[in-house]
Amino acid sequence: MTLTHKDTGQPFSAELSREIKERFHHVDHDPMGRRRLYFENAGGSLRLKAALEAVARVDAVPDSAERIHEVAAWLKRVQTQGIDDVRLLLNASGGSVYASLTASGAMFDMVRAVAEHVPGDNIVTTMLEHPSSFDAATRYAQRLGKELRVAPANPETGGIDIESIVGLVDDHTCLLVLIYASNISGAKLDLEEVVRRARARKPDLYIVVDAVQHAPHGLIDLQRTPIDGINIAPYKFFGCRGSGFSWLSDRAAVLPHDKLAGKRADHWDLGSTAPWQFAVVSEIVNYVCWIGGHFSAESDRRALFVCGIEHIGGHERSLLARMLDGSDVVPGLRRIAGVTVLLDHADLTRRDLILAIALKGLEHAQAVREYEKRGVIVYERVVASLYSKRMLESLDLEGAVRVSPLHCHTFDDVDRFLEVTREICITFAA
Repeated sequence: MTLTHKDTGQPFSAELSREIKERFHHVDHDPMGRRRLYFENAGGSLRLKAALEAVARVDAVPDSAERIHEVAAWLKRVQTQGIDDVRLLLNASGGSVYASLTASGAMFDMVRAVAEHVPGDNIVTTMLEHPSSFDAATRYAQRLGKELRVAPANPETGGIDIESIVGLVDDHTCLLVLIYASNISGAKLDLEEVVRRARARKPDLYIVVDAVQHAPHGLIDLQRTPIDGINIAPYKFFGCRGSGFSWLSDRAAVLPHDKLAGKRADHWDLGSTAPWQFAVVSEIVNYVCWIGGHFSAESDRRALFVCGIEHIGGHERSLLARMLDGSDVVPGLRRIAGVTVLLDHADLTRRDLILAIALKGLEHAQAVREYEKRGVIVYERVVASLYSKRMLESLDLEGAVRVSPLHCHTFDDVDRFLEVTREICITFAA
């Protein structure tokens, strides 16, 4: 799919959207059967039915994948396929795939391994990092007596300028920690350009990336962005909680880390991993490939995945454009009196499907409650939250209502959200 700066995406057909909705739980109704729009997917994501079915099917099996009998061998194949699918999702070769309880825990593990064992007196990160990466960088910088260098956010774009990151890297930088896309503004980092320019300054620089927020919305290609560590969270990628996956490069994987002494130097799993984790990843990849198959005759699984995730991004960009600009049916957020679109940016190709807004006369948490009364779930990001304070302050914001639909939503869903938004604004303008 060729993108331009004026690209507002391409929505799925009505028929495909119906099929997509059928593959998810609770898209149009909550668990109690009440009509609801769940526009809080940046805090998790709507669940694929196939993912939940895979958990039930695989986790019901009592056998250990480490044994030699037939059922154990089947579980091992499930695990092996899942590892292959993590690599496929990332377009990664070599290195090690690490299954963990959470992506946040894995981030601490990766940062620690590099910070403790790679020479250098400074660590570089950004103000828009999730606490798992920012706090890990801070913790190990302080523990090891290294300088922590933090690239500031750009309050106009909602992202981080490449120059502000690269300018902090020097010959003594041991680690660069980056987030792929902001979980407040949706602003995406041009990772390929950052990697190229940072490595021009220090060719052997270690780079670790938090891709949890971005992975469900856009393509990741480690052949084009050669880094040393990256994490994803299935629960934000149509999957299940209690699972995180990371990939480490050949050189990062063999850095000293907690492991059983008898395991290979590049082995990162501690204890017996749960086969259902891998089955869920495979179902996620199967699903994205299924979407790709509607637009491509390719038989190669990675090619189908690329096609599927690019069309997911295109559909989501069309939803974002509809939310901002509206239609003849209902005005968009930019034209509803009483709404301020925070961190607005004209180039929609530079952001994932997340919006930050403020409603006149309403505290952010109050606005969230008003939305819920009308059957819409969004979320407030405020400086009182440890997950938001640093990022919001760096963007010159006290708070925001975060709105994050998913590709299984449609223009009708967006229009309903806009109508609700207009109704709230009219009510509180009186």
